[in-house]
Amino acid sequence: QVQLVESGGGLVQAGGSLRLSCAASGRTFTNYVMGWFRRAPGKEREFVAAMSWSGVITFYADSVKGRFTISRDNVKNTVYLQMNSLKPEDTAVYYCAADPDGRRIPSRLGYVYDYWGQGTQVTVSS
Repeated sequence: QVQLVESGGGLVQAGGSLRLSCAASGRTFTNYVMGWFRRAPGKEREFVAAMSWSGVITFYADSVKGRFTISRDNVKNTVYLQMNSLKPEDTAVYYCAADPDGRRIPSRLGYVYDYWGQGTQVTVSS
């Protein structure tokens, strides 16, 4: 069983930055593909970013490309999402997710991920 705990959310003005963290339990974190998703009020959950177990392969949603950066520290069992130039439309609950099959290319599809955190709220004011 894998447990994921997000932190780092909060209230920020447009143009500001936040860094989200997701701490994972489990000895095989290095095997996991890790992803970030978000759900805005009244909207479906959407893909934000994902990274392979090695960190070599990354994918981003077009809406965050160039502003958000996913990274991971396999020693600390933690994945990060650095969010810069935040916009009001980035307001959402952000979730990290783990796909234990490290052989897979990181996926934009939520159903591929077996484990999810509880989410952290990010609110961007205009």
